[in-house]
Amino acid sequence: MSYRTYQKRTAALACAAALAGSAVLMAAPAAQADVVDVNYQCKTPIGDKSAVSPIDIKGVRSGSGYKLTMSWQKGVSSSPVELGKGAMTPSAVIKVGGADSGTVAVTGAANAAAIPANTPIKISDLSGTYTPKKSGKVTFTAGVLTIKALGTTTTCSPSNSPKPSLTLDVKAAGGSAGSGSGSSGSSGSSGSQSGSDSGGQLPQTGPADSAIALGTLGGTVLLAGAAGVLWLTRRHQAVRR
Repeated sequence: MSYRTYQKRTAALACAAALAGSAVLMAAPAAQADVVDVNYQCKTPIGDKSAVSPIDIKGVRSGSGYKLTMSWQKGVSSSPVELGKGAMTPSAVIKVGGADSGTVAVTGAANAAAIPANTPIKISDLSGTYTPKKSGKVTFTAGVLTIKALGTTTTCSPSNSPKPSLTLDVKAAGGSAGSGSGSSGSSGSSGSQSGSDSGGQLPQTGPADSAIALGTLGGTVLLAGAAGVLWLTRRHQAVRR
């Protein structure tokens, strides 16, 4: 075999190793998120009101769970009088489905600016923590919104059976679907949990950890291919000498 032919085969091996590493990297899973229109029917102190708002739910891994953030792109309900700065406090629940079940309580800050009378109330981002109790694909769907202002409470319930705004592939402590009757949730500040399971929580994995693991595997494949090509090149040079 000529040296030129050997060089071509060496280059082909290097390309194959690089493609293998890239394929593993591209296989890393990602969370599925959608902006979903939610038709809220609100029970207010002065009567019923309705409003449709696109809802976005994001999940970011945080310790042994995920920090969920629920965002409203349009205002809901309204007040017959102006709500001064800090007069309105929102909270909501996110329904957990798919491989897990239960709810996650999310809370947020009071209004940072005055809200004029008869104007749709813009809800600030609400956040809470979800800790997986079962492994698999878990969905997160907008639930009931509660608005407290000037000593009154307004409750807004989704009426159009909205689809999930977020789907995560999660892994519970222990790595199996095992026992457990529900998911646990906590508000951003209190840290309290709901659900019937108890006991210590081990570090859990999710999409971010899977991506890192697959990326590491892809890098290993790439380095192994390069090392093999380098060994073949040196071996061939030694034989020629």
